[in-house]
Amino acid sequence: MASIATCFTLPPKPSSRLVFKASLFPNRPKTFRLIQTPIFPGFGAKFRESRVFVPAVKGSLDATTAIRPGGAVESDKLPSDVRKRAMEAVDSCGGRVTIGDVAGRAGLKLNEAQNALQALAADTEGFLEVSDEGDVLYVFPKDYRAKLVGKSFRMKVEPLLEKAKAGAEYVARVSFGTALIASIVLVYTAIVVALSSGRSEDDNRGRRGGRSYDSGFNFYFSPTDLFWYWDPYYYRRRRPQTDDNKMKFVESIFSFVFGDGDPNQGIEEERWKLIGQYIASNGGVVAAEELAPYLDVETSGGTLNDETYILPVLLRYEGQPVIDEEGNILYQFPSLQRTASTPRSGRKEYVGRRWTDFVGGVDKFFKEKKWQFSNTSITERAMVAGLGGLNLFGVIFLGAILKDTSIAPVGFIKFITGIFPLLQIYAGSFFAIPLFRWFIVLKTNADIEKRNQARQQCARALELPDLSLRRKLLSARDMAQRTFIGQDRIVYSTDRDLVEQDYEAQEWDKRFREIDKSD
Repeated sequence: MASIATCFTLPPKPSSRLVFKASLFPNRPKTFRLIQTPIFPGFGAKFRESRVFVPAVKGSLDATTAIRPGGAVESDKLPSDVRKRAMEAVDSCGGRVTIGDVAGRAGLKLNEAQNALQALAADTEGFLEVSDEGDVLYVFPKDYRAKLVGKSFRMKVEPLLEKAKAGAEYVARVSFGTALIASIVLVYTAIVVALSSGRSEDDNRGRRGGRSYDSGFNFYFSPTDLFWYWDPYYYRRRRPQTDDNKMKFVESIFSFVFGDGDPNQGIEEERWKLIGQYIASNGGVVAAEELAPYLDVETSGGTLNDETYILPVLLRYEGQPVIDEEGNILYQFPSLQRTASTPRSGRKEYVGRRWTDFVGGVDKFFKEKKWQFSNTSITERAMVAGLGGLNLFGVIFLGAILKDTSIAPVGFIKFITGIFPLLQIYAGSFFAIPLFRWFIVLKTNADIEKRNQARQQCARALELPDLSLRRKLLSARDMAQRTFIGQDRIVYSTDRDLVEQDYEAQEWDKRFREIDKSD
């Protein structure tokens, strides 16, 4: 796929040399070739003699993502969660970011962060900046969100789709609970009708003239009696009289049978955010033991078996092992060592602090939540189980009645006979599913508890490190490096004319020559 390549010039520096961070580019070149001819041959010889040409820097902006009139919205091709997390990271960094900034703050892979930044820049009139060391920065206007929403049809309909999804989930929960009430009503109505029909046939033999038989039992059920179960605003109207966290009874029926979903949904994103922010705020060099409280580790006798658990982190953030002077293995993440975000105080800034100060409180280790069988109260579960038992007993009793050949399958009884297999399946699964799920919850919670205990042991080891671990942590802090890329280090920007930037390069070259002469 074609790429947009930009060639720029840089005046010589007496005490520094140009270094390109190869980790910022997806296709790492083996060598860099110096360009010996100027970009604009029409310039005077005095400009050409004083110019030093540097390697061409490719911002990895594919031609398909370039801004073009009437083109496709590139952001729509991104997964929704990747786009949202990248935009949140851009906002938190002030709209001027490196790929490492977004990857660390959003917990994204480097290639995911790069693709997201390219797409957002193409759709929102963002531009690129290149530093004197080859770092590529993405700069977005303050109103880039409004511009993106104006172009993207997908972002306009996503809120509607989310509301529709939430509504469908609500209807499913209420429907299942309403089905239990309806099943009980149908089953016991059929029992009454069947018994009354059999008794009426016996009484008809002794009936004379206009005499009629009254069983003394009158049953009336109106479909409107179930409407309140379907009312989405019923709970809101009843909320002042109930607890805020208490669900409707028909919803508690669904919760009893199917549970309330994964309590750790979305927690993996938070895990990678914590890891990325920790690495970046500690200068991009860490020991494996520092990340163990956030990963899935296996311990033997309270000690770690090996450091293979850190491999997912190395793959996500393109880290590499390094050896310190004492022979300890540390892990360096070059992409997370360079930032365009201005250092500031806040919850996410922990540069230079100790590990215990960084995590603090409940964040000393990554803790998974245990699964709950149901979020309903014991009283609600007892009521639901009682109704389920009542329904199961009614289905069994009705099945025995329907086997009686003396009852003619006509009218309502014929309808019940047709749907009776469904009533049996519902009554049986009402207890079979929770029973199976109960064993699954026990096994899952045992595994979660084991992982949490292993992480907690790693966190305690960091709070009170032994001598070797203390030296290893100090060595990692000594090798740490956090470079802020300010505007004074920008040598090229795509939002300005190349001729103008070439002239500024000549001015800097002139000043450097004057400084050399004065020395």
